[in-house]
Amino acid sequence: MAKSSNPEGKAGVRIVVAGDRGTGKSSLIVTAAAETFPTNVSRLLPPTRLPEDFYPDRVPITIIDTSSNPEDRGKLAEELKRADAVVLTYACDQPETLNRLSTFWLPELRQLEVKVPVIVVGCKLDLRDDHQQVSLEQVMSPIMQQFREIETCIECSAYKHIQIPEVFYYAQKAVLHPTGPLFDQETQTLKPQCVRALKRIFILCDHDRDGALSDAELNNFQVKCFNAPLQPSEIVGVKRVVQDKLIEGVNDRGLTLTGFLFLHALFIEKGRLETTWTVLRKFGYNNDIKLSDDLIPYASFKRAPDQSVELTNEAIEFLKGVYELFDSDLDNNLRPIEVEDVFSTAPENPWNDAPYKDAAGRTALGGLSLDAFLSEWALMTLLDPARSLENLIYIGYPGDPSSAIRVTRRRRLDRKKQQSERTVLHCFVFGPANAGKSALINSFLGRPYSDSYSPTTDEQYAVNVAELPGGIKKTLVLREIPEDGVAKLLSSKESLAACDIAVFVYDSSDESSWKRTTELLMDVAGHGEDTGYEVPCLIVAAKDDLDSFPMAIQNSTRVSQDMGIEAPIPISSKLSDFNNIFRRIVNAAEHPHLSIPETEAGRSRKQYHRLINRSLMFVSVGAAVAIVGFAAYRIYAARKNASS
Repeated sequence: MAKSSNPEGKAGVRIVVAGDRGTGKSSLIVTAAAETFPTNVSRLLPPTRLPEDFYPDRVPITIIDTSSNPEDRGKLAEELKRADAVVLTYACDQPETLNRLSTFWLPELRQLEVKVPVIVVGCKLDLRDDHQQVSLEQVMSPIMQQFREIETCIECSAYKHIQIPEVFYYAQKAVLHPTGPLFDQETQTLKPQCVRALKRIFILCDHDRDGALSDAELNNFQVKCFNAPLQPSEIVGVKRVVQDKLIEGVNDRGLTLTGFLFLHALFIEKGRLETTWTVLRKFGYNNDIKLSDDLIPYASFKRAPDQSVELTNEAIEFLKGVYELFDSDLDNNLRPIEVEDVFSTAPENPWNDAPYKDAAGRTALGGLSLDAFLSEWALMTLLDPARSLENLIYIGYPGDPSSAIRVTRRRRLDRKKQQSERTVLHCFVFGPANAGKSALINSFLGRPYSDSYSPTTDEQYAVNVAELPGGIKKTLVLREIPEDGVAKLLSSKESLAACDIAVFVYDSSDESSWKRTTELLMDVAGHGEDTGYEVPCLIVAAKDDLDSFPMAIQNSTRVSQDMGIEAPIPISSKLSDFNNIFRRIVNAAEHPHLSIPETEAGRSRKQYHRLINRSLMFVSVGAAVAIVGFAAYRIYAARKNASS
């Protein structure tokens, strides 16, 4: 299999050589560049460049010599921090310099937070006492166990030209084709993230989806990655190597996923990391084994603060197909292990952590229905379009990535047109502590009511499909904002830009809860008026199973009438009496010009603007009348002069 040239398009590799004085640093560099041992060498060499054709990867190398003198410590640290790889030297005839690697040099690199591959090089091999011959592996194994950043160890002699080119070849290779992301040296196995990437590549190449790469598919893979076909005898040879070591690696249809992974582990064990890295890079992976940024069309979701991103019908149909594929028993219940399988070709399952974990409802069997599965995707696309798109690509989205998402119309324009075109609606849920916000959200996800109270300390999300008359479905996202998080939220000018509707929940049996809710409503409404991001608002009177506080109806009626919004909607989570609240939330969000509260300050501001506009209109009309009058006078004067 051929090697790639200039992996990842690197312009060059910067290798810094460090170590104790007298360990042969400068001689090593001169001999590598000039291919001759220097009789006299400078104490500190200027940067030395090896041309791009020096090694097969055709990437030029710059070698930086360093001084170990105490007065040059600052310069040394500066150079080490700029390194792509570090070569640490010791002298084979001075055992104390080897000890200094683990007592000073390697700890120093960690102290400086230099996180690059390290090549340990024993110089002056020709000067070692014949009676001191020891196994390099035996000497270095304990050090490599302690310092995992060591990529490889090698001994050389500049004087006798022993393994000099190999030193910088291994250093360059450690940068261009690093072992760390691919292989666990301790367990001698492929790392999980590497396995997930190779599994994705295998599935993409298994065009007939029969779980094995046929001879034709294997050949197509070879041509894509290495620009050269495999001869039939070579394909037979590859499969024989796998089958001899791992019988399940090949079946009657071809090379299995197990065999494909084994083959790459074999390449790495034999030091042919460039083969696996070439494959990964051909399929868009970078050195972190994640998709390269240039595969994600970031320009596709550039948007104003009051625009959002949604999946297109094309992406939704693809995801429905994915659901059906992994819901093997067709019971509309994607079990947790099946969800993990969906993301087994991605670096990780993005739904294992907040805000996605527990954001969607579960079936009675603990899995995700199709609606819940699509809702999770809608939430991820709303909150983090780039991550959503990345994961679509990871799980095999076949189309142009930019065709998977769309940017919605601005909410400000929605209000003017008096209609929202969104399919995913974002609702902010406000309210004081113990008002019933979490109970409302849990009911939205079909969770049973609980009498125990657990205060919400962090924002949490809930997403589900809301069905409207006529079979229309909208995805509704509820974002619960703790009471003590409101001030922080409103400290940002654009905090309400992403909101389609705000809901204010209060405990209808507690007057203090109502008063605090009205304060929150005033704060949010005022913020919307000040910033131009006004949002429709609904008030929810929770715990309707309890007796209302005195004057509740009069107070709530007065506030809703004063602010020009609907009267509070009574619900009882305990009795499962929700008064069509979620459908009403969606309906209010779809008509964003209605239910927008108006504060006293906002009303005064509007009256002032109307007064100014009316005054300007009178001035304009007066000016127009004056101009017309003046023009009429000129015509009259002209006619009079003509008659004279």
